[in-house]
Amino acid sequence: MAEIMQRSGAKVFVEALISEQVDIIFGFTGGAVLPIYDELFHAPIKHIMVRHEQGAAHAADGYARATGKPGVCLVTSGPGATNTVTGIATAYMDSIPIVVFTGQVPTPMIGNDAFQEADIVGITRPITKHNYLVKNVDDLPRVIKEAFYIAATGRPGPVLVDLPKDVLISATSVPYPAKIRLRGYNPTYIGHSGQAKKAANLIRNAKQPVLYTGGGVIASNSHQELREFAELTQIPVTSTLLGLGGFPGTHPLFMGMLGMHGTWYANMAISNSDLIIAVGARFDDRVTGKLSEFATKAAIIHIDIDPSSISKNVKVDLPIVGDARDILKKLIAEIKKTDAQPETAAWLQQVENWKKEHPLGYNNSEGKLKPQFVVEEIFRLTKGEAIITTEVGQNQMWAAQFYRFNHPQSFLSSGGLGTMGYGFPAAIGAKAGNPDRIVIDIAGDGSFQMNMQELATAVQYRIPVIVAILNNNFLGMVRQWQQLFFGKRYSSTCLQSGPDFVKLAEAFGAVGLRASTPEEVAPALEQALAVTDKPVVIDFVVDREENVAPMVPAGKSITEMILL
Repeated sequence: MAEIMQRSGAKVFVEALISEQVDIIFGFTGGAVLPIYDELFHAPIKHIMVRHEQGAAHAADGYARATGKPGVCLVTSGPGATNTVTGIATAYMDSIPIVVFTGQVPTPMIGNDAFQEADIVGITRPITKHNYLVKNVDDLPRVIKEAFYIAATGRPGPVLVDLPKDVLISATSVPYPAKIRLRGYNPTYIGHSGQAKKAANLIRNAKQPVLYTGGGVIASNSHQELREFAELTQIPVTSTLLGLGGFPGTHPLFMGMLGMHGTWYANMAISNSDLIIAVGARFDDRVTGKLSEFATKAAIIHIDIDPSSISKNVKVDLPIVGDARDILKKLIAEIKKTDAQPETAAWLQQVENWKKEHPLGYNNSEGKLKPQFVVEEIFRLTKGEAIITTEVGQNQMWAAQFYRFNHPQSFLSSGGLGTMGYGFPAAIGAKAGNPDRIVIDIAGDGSFQMNMQELATAVQYRIPVIVAILNNNFLGMVRQWQQLFFGKRYSSTCLQSGPDFVKLAEAFGAVGLRASTPEEVAPALEQALAVTDKPVVIDFVVDREENVAPMVPAGKSITEMILL
């Protein structure tokens, strides 16, 4: 057997990334990681240098959501590492596979309050799937292999690897492992056949079933099986925010998003169903509303790869632990074994009646530029084929409601943590991983300002993403709550002193455009879509006090919706 050459920890790092087929990493350099950056200088890996480490974490997250591959970011020690915390927590809440590499002071100095030292392993323990402090260079090949394996398997999530500087300059002859096996970590992929048979019997006997789908459909790449199952059984489908795109948004069986800002008909359907088939969803509070009144008439089948999610928030009647794709295939086979199908014709007619009773819409009679209209025009001009990222707030909800997502990995948004500033760096990551796709960040003026420094990144690397700012000079969602529940006392939500976004874009070397009337929207978007070598920021000056509707007030049942 050939002898393994000695190489530095920094060389092992680059070797590992090449072995894991990493083509792009997002990062920001610093003293503790200089040995790695010296190796990256000659490596066949593209490094995109962001302008803030939070941007690196979000860009890696956007890359992961849009490609299905783990995203990678690299930052230095101390503040470089702590600046990634929000991005790590975002990925953790939404089950996104990213691997975060942080520099650390040399091992003899750990614990001495050395310059730019922070206990990033301790800080991130609650928000990572797993994390490591590498103290011996001989452990580095195994640790990196484990990090990628853990991040991408089972229920995905972020993994952090902390790299002391002396480990990076020390030498090892330990090879990079081809395979890894972790005792005690064996995710269940194959769903129990007996549970699938029981589920099929419940489905056959249901009169008012609903498919409730989440981000697990996208993570498991089971969108085709979901569509086949829904069409076979003629069961209407509703989705969580992060499940959008897992079932075609233009399909007649689709009811849109459910929950706090879901459609009237989706909320009414799930509240009146007799059987809920939950696929890769976790029954979070934005979906369920008042727990004691959620779907009280329904039996619940819950399909999820994470056993800890079963009955965590809502008690379920039939759990099936495993990969959604495998389980949906089993359900399809079980349903096809007999001609007996659920009799859903009357139920589907009831859903159609609810759609007609309270369709998703907005008042467009005032002549003002409505944010919903902007989203509809984005959908029309991109023919539903764009990757859409969002910030958080009203812009996020309007994007979810009025852009119809027909493909998985096309809607990228911070769901669980609700991170303002997520959308723009995520768009950069998505575009880096999908250079042939149109990528548009539907943003709010408040959220965009949180990471607008990444315009410099997009300009430097000629990344032509479009930022569509729905500019109402407010922190819009908080203002909406203040209007409805706090007597219109708009405390600390007005942003009238915000920047001129057109001039801001131009100052960075990007293209800046503005639209203030409905007639100006399509020309501005068409001009932006024609730009192929730099980012474009479009300032859409929209109706200042437009609200997101429907809306379920906090603590209320999802049937208690505030409508237009």
